[in-house]
Amino acid sequence: MQPTPEEDAVNSADETPADTAAESPVRAAPAPALRKRHGNGPVFFVIAAVFAVVSAVGWGYSVMNYSGLGGGVYHQVVSYTAPTPQEATIVYEVNSRNGAECLIVALDEKLVEVGQADSDVEAGNRTVTTTVETLRQAATVEVASCREQGSQD
Repeated sequence: MQPTPEEDAVNSADETPADTAAESPVRAAPAPALRKRHGNGPVFFVIAAVFAVVSAVGWGYSVMNYSGLGGGVYHQVVSYTAPTPQEATIVYEVNSRNGAECLIVALDEKLVEVGQADSDVEAGNRTVTTTVETLRQAATVEVASCREQGSQD
């Protein structure tokens, strides 16, 4: 059976000058020099497999430990009222591990700040009511931020 062009190229690269001088009708098995030179062993496969496993474990660890950019304090406004030009009231929920400090802001109809208040909230899931003193009638009241107590962020 005649060798294919690809096999012929591999066989000719594996032959030594002594092999070509003694051309015989029956060829002996070629020396595996070309195959050894191009990585015939499992070393590259093992290195690639280890890299894939380490990458997958690292990615999984980072995804499991992602907590977002807001830290560990979450808040949600339940309701607000502004019955008089001197005060506004807001009811909101806060969920924190170690307690939180929240900044409450009252705004008028042109979104100009007319009042501000700080509120300390205990740890856990709490519903808080805060009253803000205002300079004039407030149109909206919102929780500007909540952060862990004692943090310097």
